[in-house]
Order: sequence, then C-alpha cells, then structure tokens
Amino acid sequence: MLDGLSPQAGKIWKKANLTFSFDNKTMTKTFLICNTGSHAAILGLKWLDAHNPEIDWNAQTLYFPHTPPEHVTIAKEEEADKNPLEGVPPKYHQYAKVFGEEEFNKLPPHRHYDIGIELTEEGPLNLPLYSMTNAESATLKDWLRDKLKAGKIRPSKSSISSPVMFVPKKDGSCCLVVDYRRLNNRTKKNIYPLPCPDNLMAQLRGAKVFTKLDLRWGYNNVRVKEGNKWKTAFHTKYGLYKSLVMTFGLTNAPAAFQHFMNKLFKDLLDVCVIIYLDDILIYSKDDVTHTQHVHEVLQRLMENQLFCKASKCTFHVTSVEYLGIIVLDKGFSLDKLKIQAIQEWPML
Repeated sequence: MLDGLSPQAGKIWKKANLTFSFDNKTMTKTFLICNTGSHAAILGLKWLDAHNPEIDWNAQTLYFPHTPPEHVTIAKEEEADKNPLEGVPPKYHQYAKVFGEEEFNKLPPHRHYDIGIELTEEGPLNLPLYSMTNAESATLKDWLRDKLKAGKIRPSKSSISSPVMFVPKKDGSCCLVVDYRRLNNRTKKNIYPLPCPDNLMAQLRGAKVFTKLDLRWGYNNVRVKEGNKWKTAFHTKYGLYKSLVMTFGLTNAPAAFQHFMNKLFKDLLDVCVIIYLDDILIYSKDDVTHTQHVHEVLQRLMENQLFCKASKCTFHVTSVEYLGIIVLDKGFSLDKLKIQAIQEWPML
C-alpha cells in the first residue's frame, strides 16, 4: 500500500475499468480491487506520471494547469470514395450500386432479421448521465446532428435510457458509444454462435484465388424491430434519443448479425465463401471459377441492399489478410504486425 505495507486483505482480488471525472476531465482507468481502508480509490504513480497534475502541498489538492481549449477527434463513419469503382475490376462494374455513393447514407430496409430486445423481469435499466468536457460536448452535438440527418436516430420519449460516453481508440481518436450495460444485463441472450476461426481457415485449403469484401456500416445494416426502438433509448445533455439501427454495444448484436449473414449466404458457405461478421472472403481454385463466385456474391449483396467500400476490398489475389492471418495459395502465416506485438509484449 502507500505506506509500504501489504494490502490488508492479503492480495489483489480483481480488476475493474472505471470511468470517473477529475477537475472537469472524464477518463477511464483500470483499478485493482483490494481493501484500501478508508479510501474509495487510489490514483497511483502511473496516473500521476501520465497526467502530471499540479500539486498544492499546503492545501493538499491536485488540479490540472490551464491549457488551451481541448479538441476531441472522433472516429468518423466511413466517407464515400471519390471514385466508388476505383480498384473494382471492369467485369464487376455492373454492380456499381454495391459500391455507389448515392446509396451511402440511406437507412437500410426492414427485414425478417431485424433485431428485437427481449427483457427479463428483474433488475434496473437506467444509468445516470456521464459528465463531459466542453470539447466532448461539442463533438457530441455534431454526432447527434449527423445521425439525425442520416435517419439512424430519432428523438425519444422512452421510460428507460442509457448514457453515452467517449472511448479512446488506438489511433488517438475517440469512439462515441452508448453504455448499454444495464440493458444488456436484462436482455435475454441470443446464443447463436460465431464461427470458429480455425474452422474457417480449414475451408481455404486448396484455394488459389481470393477476394475480400469489406461490408460497409457493419451492425448498422440491421434495423431494430418495430416495437423495440424505445429500449435502445440513450440520454445526452442535449436530449433523449432512440436508435433505428442495430448498434455496437447491444449484447445480441454479434449473434444477430452473424445469423443474418449466414442465412443470406447459406448455400455458398464452405463452398466458396466464409464470413465472420462483416468480413466476407470469397475463395476458389482457379480464376475462371472465382469470377463466377464473385458475381454470385455481389449480385446477392445488391439484391439485399448491402454495400461495400471499394477502397477496402481486394479482388482476385493470391495472398490476403483475413482475421489476422495471411492466407496464401500455399498455406497460412501470421500477420507480421501481430507477431511483433507479441514479441514486444512486456514481461511481468
């Protein structure tokens, strides 16, 4: 502990990620759970080193020095390509709609696979509003404006709601997410399985040609079932809103999306297509057959109003990265960046 003695309970029990505010700054940190006596929480040397607050030893207070106005860089949704068909082989230009800009901001249609949220009987649903800095508030306001314009959210009068918060990403930007933890705790779970990566890779043995398609919007391609939108409600300092599309953070989103994709490509799975959520890989033993397979997949995407971002797709290659594995016409190898990350992992 701070006095050099061992924790009173004798050991660290667990870890927890907590979001808290200090001097008008909101941050999320990992705390070790143990008996800290009369202290609710302790911010140690690592936190002091990372944030370098001013310390008033006489008043025994900490504060952050005045800094210029903060800016929050939010992870933006993909923008349309300036040339939607750039990189797409001419023989697939008949599916221009799949890559086209005119469809980019349209709301997806209702389908049989719209996600529902079935609640259990017991447990709280609401969480309090999280505090935000001025910069985060300004970014939130822009995010709400864009989502309303795209028709993905609407004002709500729901009796339940979840708060929003910013979560940092590796590239330094922030992702604005809804904290659906209490809603998820009371949601009956969809146990539809996600594919086992090992089984997916096994299907690729003997394949020589590959095409990878990046499905745009991810979970947002699935609508929320009628009568369930009120359960997705989230509150902000600027009002209460509900989501019309399935969002990241809903406990059943991965299962619902995988079910949707598996049903859509049921007859092609393990024949010429493997799918893990929104990552589609088409594989064939020769180029002529591969062209037929790609036509079939693109036709199905177009018929079901699903779209791809051409700049993130790869056509007719003999080597491609899929789920962190380099797939070759002669076998597999691990992504070099992931190997490097493991090699550089600090020793405990």
